[in-house]
Amino acid sequence: MEEVATAESSAAAQDRSMAHSIVAGDAAAFERMMRHYNRRLYRLARATLRDRTEAEDALQDAYIRAYRAMGSFRGEASLGTWLSRLVLNECFARMRRTVRRENVVPMVSATRHSETHMIIDESDSPDSAAGRAQIRELLERKVDELPESYRTVFVLRSVEELTVDETAETLGIPEETVRSRHFRAKGLLRESLAREMDLAEPGLFEFGGDHCDRVVANVLARILLT
Repeated sequence: MEEVATAESSAAAQDRSMAHSIVAGDAAAFERMMRHYNRRLYRLARATLRDRTEAEDALQDAYIRAYRAMGSFRGEASLGTWLSRLVLNECFARMRRTVRRENVVPMVSATRHSETHMIIDESDSPDSAAGRAQIRELLERKVDELPESYRTVFVLRSVEELTVDETAETLGIPEETVRSRHFRAKGLLRESLAREMDLAEPGLFEFGGDHCDRVVANVLARILLT
């Protein structure tokens, strides 16, 4: 327990030190902070807004707000939690503006297919890389379909691997709520993916169209040559 308390105290001291450096005008410290939290905060914004471009814009605006408000950071929560709340506030503000502007439930991405690119090992075959991209697209689509309250908890717990208490602190909800929403989110994903599997099974190893035509043409060509 003493080791945990010491680690937490050290992390809090590092957060305060970084905040003080940023307030003092240390641009390098602000860059280090962004690079350290970028992935976690982007995923949180992406899970909330369900749109890559909007998530990136919200993240940038939240960073601007963080830079201007860094002097108010006192360390009551971790720097990561403080930044996460700024990102969530920015996302919710964007969602409210969209609702008022379009009078529709926000926001279904019109650019989902642009998100399927991924870093690919050069040793990967084109087929395996394409297969993983398709699986990733399916998973992202299914996560997008989760209710917002489940979606954000799932991303923080299962994707970013935050602890229950870190997730609860970030979202401002009880730990038991985090547990129940995470359990429910995984259940909904399993059900949704199972339905996709049921629909896909009749089409496994499909053989028709161009495949069929090519085999027939090749066989006929070989027969004519004999």
